[in-house]
Amino acid sequence: MATESRGGGEPSSKKIEDWEVRFDGGFGDVTGARLSAEEFLNTLARSAPPATPEYRDDILLVVSELAANAIQYAPGPFRLTMRRTFEGVHVTLGDTSTTPPAPRPFKPGDGGGGGIGWYLIHTLCDQVSVVPREDGKDVHVFLPW
Repeated sequence: MATESRGGGEPSSKKIEDWEVRFDGGFGDVTGARLSAEEFLNTLARSAPPATPEYRDDILLVVSELAANAIQYAPGPFRLTMRRTFEGVHVTLGDTSTTPPAPRPFKPGDGGGGGIGWYLIHTLCDQVSVVPREDGKDVHVFLPW
């Protein structure tokens, strides 16, 4: 179940409020995070449409990957924050694990799946950074809009 807090009022073309949603960390929360990101992007697009439709899809894919990684590798609640930047969108996912993400071998033939998400995030994002906290970490990504 998600709880939501964000700036109030109608967005202006000059400033879209930060968007923050908190999740318990259940499997359904990947979908919840994606839907929340979609709502933020729909609001943003009303005043500042993306330069290309693919940018919207890339952001939704990255949010889904970040949420799935948080659920798989950092049991417990996580927080998704999104904000408009000068040239794009800044997404932060904060989770409960202090272990930084690391690439895993991708072995498509073994049936286990996985191993491509972290590579995908690095490919689609202009910048990726991990900031440790005492009680977890924040993964910051910047994507074009």
